[in-house]
Amino acid sequence: MDRDDAITLLADRLGRSARLTVVTGAGVSAASGIPTFRGPGGLWREFRPEELATPEAFARDPKLVWQWYAWRRELVAKASPNRAHDVLAAWSRRFPVFRLVTQNVDGLHERAGTENVVRFHGSLWEVSCWERCPESPPRWREDGVFPELPPRCPHCGGLLRPGVVWFGEPIDPGVLAAAESALDCDVCLAVGTSALVYPAAGLVTGAGALGAFTAEINPEATPASGSLDLAVSGRAEEVLDEVERRLAPV
Repeated sequence: MDRDDAITLLADRLGRSARLTVVTGAGVSAASGIPTFRGPGGLWREFRPEELATPEAFARDPKLVWQWYAWRRELVAKASPNRAHDVLAAWSRRFPVFRLVTQNVDGLHERAGTENVVRFHGSLWEVSCWERCPESPPRWREDGVFPELPPRCPHCGGLLRPGVVWFGEPIDPGVLAAAESALDCDVCLAVGTSALVYPAAGLVTGAGALGAFTAEINPEATPASGSLDLAVSGRAEEVLDEVERRLAPV
């Protein structure tokens, strides 16, 4: 099936559906200038993200890890949502039941106005106490620039850590439950995700097992492509825009 036919089919299925779940990855934010983990911009200095986004890396060199996260926060603060974010935000109000499960931590979906967002891997804009002191909440939002790196907990003086899920850490049980609940849908669409990191990589196939029509939008084929009902090749912002233009007005 060529791309045009695939987009027509996806628009048709969406037009006949009331319950849509979308799973997004780094490819959605690429057009906003946010490097993907595994793309050409996936290196920071000489480090790969997998070498920095771990509890072990933070315990070994918290300043280095925070320098990377501070760079990412600055990059995202200057970025704007792109057409992919805008289309998904509109869909969050178009469909009677809409859930968006994102692996991204940049917050661009929320800035675009998307409703019902499940942040699977946390947020760049939240922090928590590394020491887990009883005076501090589990996580809280910190939007500003930190006066020192690594930043300190205002409650106990210990180190703060980014409010994200690192490699080797479990997904928050409440977040996992919300994501699994979202798999009960008519259409489950993966956009801009490599389908390599579990448990997020299993969400769309899990929706398929429950009877949903499953599709992905990605520039290259992923390990999940062959097990889905439809794979559309292309950049998230371009394909979503084409699908949106083919949907009937509401």
